[in-house]
Amino acid sequence: MKKIEHIGIAVTDINKSNELFSKIFGKKNYKSETVESEGVTTSFFQIGESKIELVSAINSESPISNYLQKNREGMHHISFEVEDIVREMARLKAEGIRLLNDTPKKGADNKIICFLHPKDTNGVLIELCQEIL
Repeated sequence: MKKIEHIGIAVTDINKSNELFSKIFGKKNYKSETVESEGVTTSFFQIGESKIELVSAINSESPISNYLQKNREGMHHISFEVEDIVREMARLKAEGIRLLNDTPKKGADNKIICFLHPKDTNGVLIELCQEIL
């Protein structure tokens, strides 16, 4: 793993949360994007070398919608950048870590992604991501 790529925060209202986090960080988000395959709208803030990703559901079938029905708004996942996501997925699977998707899928911010099962990671939802070249 190369670095922490971003921390994801689940929010119910992306516009209100953009206003709030703009006040907190003293700057506006640099990018918003809808990821249809995940049923989410995302908004990114650059903080030094790190990013904060706000994630909001666009439909009731979205994993974020399900998450927010069971939990409060707040930290949802931590994302780690990897050089070769397919190799990293195979390595982790061989270590007995369950993956939430068998193949990488398109995520936000020009990345392909895979999530690790939180039951195998001390309750932390971990995302692997690789820049699409």
